[in-house]
Amino acid sequence: MKCSSNKGRNILLEFRNNWQLHAMILPGILLVVIFKYLPLAGITIAFKDFYPARGIFGSEWVGFKNFEYMFALPDTVRVLWNTLKIALLKIVINFPIPIIVAILLNEVKSRLFKRSVQTIIYLPYFISWVIMAGIILDIFSKEGIINKALSAMGLSTVFFLGDKNTFVGLLVGTDVWKNFGYGTVVYLAAITGVDESLFEAAKIDGANRLKQILHVTIPAIAPIIMLMLILNLGNVLNAGFEQIFNLYNPLVYETSDIIDTFVYRISLVEANYSLGTAVGLLKSVVSFILIVSSYVLANRYSDYTVF
Repeated sequence: MKCSSNKGRNILLEFRNNWQLHAMILPGILLVVIFKYLPLAGITIAFKDFYPARGIFGSEWVGFKNFEYMFALPDTVRVLWNTLKIALLKIVINFPIPIIVAILLNEVKSRLFKRSVQTIIYLPYFISWVIMAGIILDIFSKEGIINKALSAMGLSTVFFLGDKNTFVGLLVGTDVWKNFGYGTVVYLAAITGVDESLFEAAKIDGANRLKQILHVTIPAIAPIIMLMLILNLGNVLNAGFEQIFNLYNPLVYETSDIIDTFVYRISLVEANYSLGTAVGLLKSVVSFILIVSSYVLANRYSDYTVF
């Protein structure tokens, strides 16, 4: 009892001495509570036959009926498969490119050239998908730059935004274009922190630049590579709502409709709030499991901890 009493006094004393710091984080805590925790009451919509006029608590409770209906829909399996396919393709293709570009830039001797390339490839990361979608439409539409160039060369045009097969490649390619600059900066920072004595020792042993990359650079940044890969696996169900929503159309629903766009159409377009909430809740549960698993793996193999 005396130990717990002393601990309580220490906490109170610490709060009095640092109340300004606690006051500084209070607005952030309020924002999280208001916009993250209070809306959790809406989860109950997934278990009700929700009508806006009756409200959340006035609507009839139907248990797992919405989930049963969700799994009976033929679109559910297709949407889940599209989400996994697009997300995994983005991870597999987007993961090695920043590593390769970072290693190549690190070998460049000109600091001006290196900084210029870093700025150019990093710039798209700061552009929103709304603006990026307009650029992509101007480039890949039927009357876009690429199809005009193909026509000028006497070649047949390609309907990138309306062909269900080419559209997935377009999604993956434009996602790489927008995001690989960020990864490049992360890996360049990791390479900069490698001890120069390791490279000098490799030179003394007769290692050329390629062998230095294979036996010094890559092993030195391997923990960061492993960490980034594991953390990316936690977002495997986030295939990119903003990107797909701004680019897709009914012609490509079969191969590009993902969970987030499916929930958007069901909930806000078709006003089936109960089913949309059920689909969103299922995704959140699976995502939570994946994120926790990824952090456990990161902690085990990369000594990365959240707290």
